Amino acid sequence: MATTNIRHHNFPINSSYQISNHRTTIRAFQEVAHDTQKSSKKTTRLAESISNMLHLRIEKPAPMSLNNITSSLVHVEEKHNTPTLSPKEDISDKWRQIQGSSGWGDLLDPLHPCLRREILKYGEFAQATYDAFDFDSFSEYCGSCRFSRNNLFNKLGLDNHGYDVSKYIYAMSHVDVPQWLKKSHIMDSWSKDSNWMGYVAVSDDKESRRIGRRDIVVAWRGTVAPTEWYEDLQRKLEPIGEGEAKVEHGFLGIYKSKNESTRYNKSSASEQVIKAVKKLVNLYKERGEEVSVTITGHSLGGALAVLNAYETASLVPDVPITVVSFGAPRVGNIAFRDELHKKGVKTLRIVVKQDFVPRMPGIVLNESLQKFDDITGTLEWVYTHVGAELKLDVRASPYLKRGFNVLGYHSLETYLHLVDGFVSTKSSFRTMARRDVALVNKACDMLVEELRIPHFWYQMANKGLVCNNHGRWVKPKRDPEDVPSPTREGQHNVFHQIESNYQRA
Repeated sequence: MATTNIRHHNFPINSSYQISNHRTTIRAFQEVAHDTQKSSKKTTRLAESISNMLHLRIEKPAPMSLNNITSSLVHVEEKHNTPTLSPKEDISDKWRQIQGSSGWGDLLDPLHPCLRREILKYGEFAQATYDAFDFDSFSEYCGSCRFSRNNLFNKLGLDNHGYDVSKYIYAMSHVDVPQWLKKSHIMDSWSKDSNWMGYVAVSDDKESRRIGRRDIVVAWRGTVAPTEWYEDLQRKLEPIGEGEAKVEHGFLGIYKSKNESTRYNKSSASEQVIKAVKKLVNLYKERGEEVSVTITGHSLGGALAVLNAYETASLVPDVPITVVSFGAPRVGNIAFRDELHKKGVKTLRIVVKQDFVPRMPGIVLNESLQKFDDITGTLEWVYTHVGAELKLDVRASPYLKRGFNVLGYHSLETYLHLVDGFVSTKSSFRTMARRDVALVNKACDMLVEELRIPHFWYQMANKGLVCNNHGRWVKPKRDPEDVPSPTREGQHNVFHQIESNYQRA
C-alpha cells in the first residue's frame, strides 16, 4: 500500500479520539469559558473556582484590531514561501552548555538562539510519538506505531534532523489502567496488553559533527487528553532507590510493569530502554566518541523521561544526561529531586503558564512549603519539580486566542509555537519565528479566527478508509514492514547497520 509522506509532524485524529477529547475537555472547561451567557450561574462559579485553584485567569477572547489582523496575515503570507526551520548552526564547541552543564542560567532569558533550535528539535521528537501513534479504535493495530523504525522519521518529515531510530519502547500498567491506555478490543491481532510508548534514536555522522558528540535520544509519549490527569494520577508516593526518594505510584507502574504472558512487555519499558541505551553507549565509546543521552517527552512522557534519566544515571555512568520536557507534571518528592541532582542529571522543563498539568500532582502541597523547613523539617510526602524552568505565556503570541482552553494550553504544538517565538520576558513575540503557525490547530482550537486555519484540521484521508478495486470502502492493510512484530523489534538491525558502516569506513 502506498503511503503519502506526512510533513510538519501531523497528528492523526480519528473520530473516536476527537469525540473523546470534546466530551472530556470541552464539556468540562471550554463550554464554561466560551458559553458563559448560556451556562447557569452554578456552572460559571465552578469554572471560576477551578481557575482560582490553578491560579489561572479566564479571559474573554479579545477581538484583534484591524491593524493587528492585517499585520498577522501579512506575516503568515510571507512565511508561506520560507523554510519552516531555522538554519542549523555548528554547536560543537558549546554543546555542553546547551545541554545544561551550567544549569542554563544565562541561556534562558533571553533565550539563546542555539538552545531554542535544540529545544525545538527535541520537542519535535516528542511530537512524533503522537503523530505516529495509531489512535483508531477500529484499527486492528490500535495502540501501536503506524510506521516501522526504518520509516518513522521519513513518514513524519523528521529525516532532516539527522537521527536514526534504533529501538521502539512498549509499556503496560499493573495499576488501575488509565483511560488513555485502554483501546478497542474488537481486534487483538497485535497486542491487547501493550501500547507503543516511544523510541530510542541516535544522531548520524553529519549531525554528530554539528552537535559535537554522538547524541542518543529517548522520546516518550504522553496522555491523549489533559483532563484525564484527574483519573490517571494515583496521588500516591512510592519509594525508589535506596534512600528517602519517592515518586508517583502510577508513573512508576507504567515505567516498570511487565508480564511474561504478553508479547511486547515480557520486559518492562524500563528494561527495554536501558538495554538499548547501554548498547549504544558502549558501541560509540569503544569507537572513542563522546556520547550524550537526551531524554524528552510531553505531559506523562515528561514524567517518564525524568524516571528514565534517574535510572540511566545509576546504570550508565560517565555519560552526560539531559532531560528536555514539555508540560510535565511533578514526579517525586524533595528527596527524589535532590538525588537526581546528585546524579548529575540536567533537567530543563518547558512550561506554559496557563497549562494546569505542570501544577499536578501537588496543586497545594508542593515545593513552596520548603520555606517552612525550619518548622516542619523535610516533608517526604510533598511533590516537587526538578531542574530549570523556561516559562512561556500564551498571551505573548499574537496568533493565539485568549479565553480558557485546557486542551490548547496543554498541546505540544502550542508549546513549540511559543518556544519558536520566545525571545525574553521583556521582548515581544519573535517576528522571525519560522515554525508553521498552522501546526498549532492540528489537534486543538487555539489560533485566532482571523487566520482562517480550521480547528482540529489534521485528519487521515477519509478517516483511514480506502476505496478498493471493486468500489468498496475498506480498512487498508499496512505495509508488511509497518506491521508490529516482536521478532523484528528484537533484531536491532540498526546496530548491525552501524557496525557495517564503520567496517566499510
